[in-house]
Amino acid sequence: MQLGTRFLASRDRTVAQVERFLASKGASLVQVRQTVRRLSDLSYLNDQAYAQRWVVNRLTNRPRGRERLKAELQAKGIADGLAEQVVAETFREVDEETVAHRVLQTAQRDGRRLTPSQTTHFLRRRGFSEETIDRMIEKQGIHEETVHEE
Repeated sequence: MQLGTRFLASRDRTVAQVERFLASKGASLVQVRQTVRRLSDLSYLNDQAYAQRWVVNRLTNRPRGRERLKAELQAKGIADGLAEQVVAETFREVDEETVAHRVLQTAQRDGRRLTPSQTTHFLRRRGFSEETIDRMIEKQGIHEETVHEE
């Protein structure tokens, strides 16, 4: 229990991360389960709360698309269903296109313009849906035509 508590003291963790840590330190399966159950009962461990905080923090500091966020949560040990649920809830409040626009603005901060192909690759690597990428390319095209007409 002390080992688990100290591990959580430095930062927020998922159940899977705590389980792996305790097992790596030689704890038996029974000890791991008991410790995780106790830490959860004390609200020190809560994968749903962790996932919600992590997604909000990620969107604030290093925005990504739905698929990338979901994959990153799963890599941290969050169950597929929970990762999908948290990401879906978040994107009910935040439009993916708005997030993609912010990401593109950051990439083009120094006056650099991305071609449609570069934009596609850039947004795809960051986990945005093909529909969102298509809309962003379309908006870029409209903007470029307006610039050329003036």
